[in-house]
Amino acid sequence: MMRRKLSPLGKTLLIVLTVIMVLWSLFPIYWMLSTSLKTDLDVIKKPTDIWPREVTLEHYRQILNLVDTSNTPIVQFFTNSVLTSVSTVFLAILFSIPASYVLSRFYFRFREGILLGVLVTQMFPLVVLIIPLYMLYLKIGLLNTYQGLVFAFTAFTMPFNIWMLKGYIDTVPREVDEAGKIDGCNPLQVLTKLILPVIKPGIVAVACFAFLDAWNNLLFPMSLVNKLSMKTLPAGMPIMFAGDFKHDWGGMMATSVVVSLPVVIVFILLQKYLVEGLTAGSVKG
Repeated sequence: MMRRKLSPLGKTLLIVLTVIMVLWSLFPIYWMLSTSLKTDLDVIKKPTDIWPREVTLEHYRQILNLVDTSNTPIVQFFTNSVLTSVSTVFLAILFSIPASYVLSRFYFRFREGILLGVLVTQMFPLVVLIIPLYMLYLKIGLLNTYQGLVFAFTAFTMPFNIWMLKGYIDTVPREVDEAGKIDGCNPLQVLTKLILPVIKPGIVAVACFAFLDAWNNLLFPMSLVNKLSMKTLPAGMPIMFAGDFKHDWGGMMATSVVVSLPVVIVFILLQKYLVEGLTAGSVKG
């Protein structure tokens, strides 16, 4: 089937729409960077400037001074974010792989209902779930703990991870499983020795999304943690830079830039696996 070629006018409109969408998506990032380079007076100036008239690195120097000082909240916030995010990735991979393998390769009673239930959990907004989750954590003593945050992050990212990995495993021919069984492998060995090496891009993609979900989550650290020392970066930054009489927008934007850099670097380094994992995992499932 031959594709219909676009007319010159159609190509022009397509290019214009693409440029508008790209600018719309990138403008918040540009505004964050621009604000971080402005002086305090330029930040609150009206009308504001698109680009700072006087570029300053003062906000970044303040961040370095905070990091150099021991026992500062921003260092603790960063440590909390790293610990909870890495732990979430570990648990998400640990539980998602066997769950997706069983749902992909085995047929049993209520299998379709379980798949539907996993999907339905993604339809509820976090705001609806936060009150029951808070009451549950209050009863079992998981408020203001790393375990509570990690369990909440993991539960939130698990449905997406299971569906994505299941779709990826569905693309692996069943002949691979049969060949493994002929060679004497049990189901666990088939999974670890034959399936996992093939689905590495999917695992990397799931790990990245689990990390981003935990790193950027604001609602759980705000609701399930009351102690300042247990806050993560998204919940701790407003405390650091917002007050009753002044908001340090420049400092907040500079911190946002610094905090975003590790995530951007990881995404750039792993984008090949992310694209491959997303495209392959969406073929079936």
